[in-house]
This record gives sequence, structure tokens and C-alpha cells, in this order.
Amino acid sequence: MGNNTFGIDLGTSNIKIYNKATDAVTVEKNLIAVENKTSILAYGDSAYDMYEKAPSNIKISYPLSNGVIADIEHMKTLVKLFITDQMKGALKPVDVYIAVPKDVTEVERRAFHDLIRESGVKAKKIMMVKKPVADGLGMGVDVMNSQGVLVVNVGYDTTEISILSLKGIVISKLIKVGGKKFDDAIRNVIRKEFSLIIGEKTSENIKMSLKDLEKAGEDAVVYGRDIVTGLPVERSIPTDLIDQSLIESFDQILDNIKATLERTPPELAADIFKNGLYLTGGASQVCHLAQRLSNGVGLNVNLAENPLSSVAIGLGKIIKDDQYKALAYSVEEDV
Repeated sequence: MGNNTFGIDLGTSNIKIYNKATDAVTVEKNLIAVENKTSILAYGDSAYDMYEKAPSNIKISYPLSNGVIADIEHMKTLVKLFITDQMKGALKPVDVYIAVPKDVTEVERRAFHDLIRESGVKAKKIMMVKKPVADGLGMGVDVMNSQGVLVVNVGYDTTEISILSLKGIVISKLIKVGGKKFDDAIRNVIRKEFSLIIGEKTSENIKMSLKDLEKAGEDAVVYGRDIVTGLPVERSIPTDLIDQSLIESFDQILDNIKATLERTPPELAADIFKNGLYLTGGASQVCHLAQRLSNGVGLNVNLAENPLSSVAIGLGKIIKDDQYKALAYSVEEDV
């Protein structure tokens, strides 16, 4: 296998690309900025800098929604741009391994394959990998044996709950709760309690800094627009109010983990009890989530070392190591 091989994890908020040539993972915002409906103005992190600040003639959008491709044309453009960047502008024939959610329709799964084929990256070989399996591998879990493993990936739009065993997925459930729902909850409580409208970026920053703020015993300082006066203002928001706003979303994830465990064969449940729950994904590190899940299901929670990149790291292992080759399959083998 040549060095022009890439592992791609398409997330709603971020795209993660493993490059075999550099043995590294690149993470960029999965965003595109289009001016006057035709000209690409920016993409990735550059487009995110413009998000919520652009005039009406510039549309900034996420081509993925709820874990599936919502805007195929823009996603094709982004894939080609990101791969071209990885190859320093000289696009050559490539092999691509792409992570695909398990709990989506066959049409949605095949859309991932067609995306790479039609994106203009000169793909010689397109292999698909079940996302939860790559996730487990990226966290250092032995996905090849008969041991039951519970992996919970909390992403931007969705949370994928999976039971793994013997190179495959025994049970999988995709729910529409993730980092975006956490952000919405923060915005809603600040609007209700302080009559203040804040942007998505602000709520995301609050969410990600919550742990540090609590450790320092400080409030979250936010800037937004006062609903009553319409003027820009600064407010201090108590962290315990933010904590309370997140509980409902945390409990939705918890309830679905419980429902998944109720369907798990007893022998695998015994393995899960011994090994605990593996928690990963970009939104998995939000303050108090791991503890609430642990308390709710009575399991130890193993936090991923690289939660945002664990799937891409797993794809890298499949690309590099022959013992994991069987975990990748072509679209013709898809069932």
C-alpha cells in the first residue's frame, strides 16, 4: 500500500484525516463559506472564523447533518480541498478508508462511498470501516476477540452507542443528542434567566471551558445582545446554572445507554461490567458527563486520550497494520 493513503472520519462539526505519509491526524472544521452562491471563499477553520459574522451574500454551512451527508456537492468540494492540502497541492491517485456510522440506512452508507468516488480525488481504492469499530481500535481496545466492549461516541449532532465483539458490532444505536444540543441548552437557559441572546460560538466556548471555570471558582463571562434594550452587554453566568441546563441532555444519552445494555447478551454484559464504558467523541469531555454516565449505569468510564481523533487513529491502525485489514470492506461487500 502506497503512502498516498488516507483515513477520513467525516464529523458534522469536524473532519478528521489520517495521512499515512506523515502518520498524523489533521482536524479541521467541516465548514464551507460560499460567496454569491458560486465562489468558494473559505473552508475548514478559516470558514469557522467567519461563522455567525458573515453578511447575507456569504453562506457558511455544515455539509453534514445528524451524522449523514446533507449537502453532497459541498461535501465533495471539501473532501477534494482537504486531500489536496494534505498532498501539498499536487493531487495524485489515492487510496481512501472512510468511517461510516453503523445505524444509518444502506442508501446513506453508500453515499459515503459515492462521495469519495465523485469528489475528484482520483481514488484508486475506496474502503469502508464501521465507525464504532475504528473508534474502539483508536482507543486501544482489542476489537478482534470475543470480549464485549461498550463504546459511546458523543459527537456534535449525534451520539453513537455500540456494543463490539469479534471484529463486529453486536448492537448499535444512533441518537440525535450531542454537543449541539448541549450548546442549545446553554443558550436557552441564558436567554431565559438573563434575557440575553448569545451566539453558537459563545455557548460552545462556555461548554468547553466549564471544567476550568469550576476549578478556578469563577463565573462564565459572556457577551451578547440584551433582549429588552437590544444593546450589546456583558454578563457573568454562574457555572451551576450551566450545569443544570445540561442534565436533561446528559440523561437522554444515559437512558439510551441503559436501553442498549438491556438488549445486550448476558455474557457480553459481564465483559462490559469488568471493562467499563469507553467514552469518546468531540463532546465527550464536557464537564460532569462522564461522572453522570458512570453513576447512572454503575460502570467505570474510560475516557479517550484523543476523543476528537479516536476514529481517525483507528483508521490509521487499519491502514498500517495487516492484522486489522479484515475490518475494512468495499461497497460490494456491504450488507
